Amino acid sequence: MTDKVTCFLPCRAGSQRVVRKNIKPFAGYEHGLIQIKLRQLLASERIDEVVLTTNDADILYYAESLNEPRLRLHRRVEELSSSATSTDQLVAHALELIPEGHILWTHVTSPFITAKHYDEVVQTYFEQRKNGYDSLMTATAIHGFLWQNEQPMNYDRAIEKWPRTQTLKPVHEVNSGAFLTSADIYRELDDRVGQHPYLYEMDKLTSLDIDWPEDFVIAECLVEKGLVTP
Repeated sequence: MTDKVTCFLPCRAGSQRVVRKNIKPFAGYEHGLIQIKLRQLLASERIDEVVLTTNDADILYYAESLNEPRLRLHRRVEELSSSATSTDQLVAHALELIPEGHILWTHVTSPFITAKHYDEVVQTYFEQRKNGYDSLMTATAIHGFLWQNEQPMNYDRAIEKWPRTQTLKPVHEVNSGAFLTSADIYRELDDRVGQHPYLYEMDKLTSLDIDWPEDFVIAECLVEKGLVTP
């Protein structure tokens, strides 16, 4: 198997919660999140190729203007570009576009995951493969009182009713910043992670995902305050 790492970057038009979210101006960037993300991915030393699949004509026009040899553009059919399109359908789409090597799946809505972060993710992935892991996904540790089905998930009230949050066993939330595994896993399991994924921890600011209108505002404020740099 080749060690080539190809980024799969799905980016559809028609965001329902934040209109034109992927290309509207953001924190001084004229073309917004897509401009930031393509700059970050193309600056990575560990990503060999970026495959941008989108049905947004404006995004395609902007991406074409970059004239980047490592950037491959794909005009996605409308059947794979609606809000009803499932992740399972996109997994098959990713494999169709990237049948060999390793697939790094990421999103433009994570503007603070930089080239340096991607390089560290790829390096960690290959290191952890030697330790028996077959994939990697980024996650954020939650230190809090978490309950499910009317019972605590991460502590035992029979031992201590209200333990200090610092001592609670963290629960990890998948933050969708990056998923990385081989095309073979996609082919065998129809999934973007394998059966033994390594959880790569990212802090809340770095992994911030812009999904709702307030996320867009918060992200811009973080940049203006100098707390993060896209």
